[in-house]
Amino acid sequence: MPRLIGWQKASALAMLGEAISATEAEEMGMIYKVFPDETFAENSKSIASVLATMPTRGLAYTKQLLNMSFTTNFEEQIHDEDIFQQKAAQTADFKEGVNAFLEKRKPLFKGE
Repeated sequence: MPRLIGWQKASALAMLGEAISATEAEEMGMIYKVFPDETFAENSKSIASVLATMPTRGLAYTKQLLNMSFTTNFEEQIHDEDIFQQKAAQTADFKEGVNAFLEKRKPLFKGE
């Protein structure tokens, strides 16, 4: 949490146990987005639908790199990103993305 919202705010929340609203959590960068109750299901499904059309292996690599970034320095992270870019370039989804771009059409990713 200190990396997200700063040491001072994180320590105050942890030590004082103050409740915060979803809107405050969003403003602090603790959560991605807040939706009203009435549209929560619709908006959540919309985000899920977008993710479902994306190259899942590429998303997994991105998540791995984001997680690794907490324990690596800049040089190590750049090196790791180079390796993951090479791995991603070997996937069928990468080839599909390039072909779709060249053919000016939406890609159909299969997670391969």
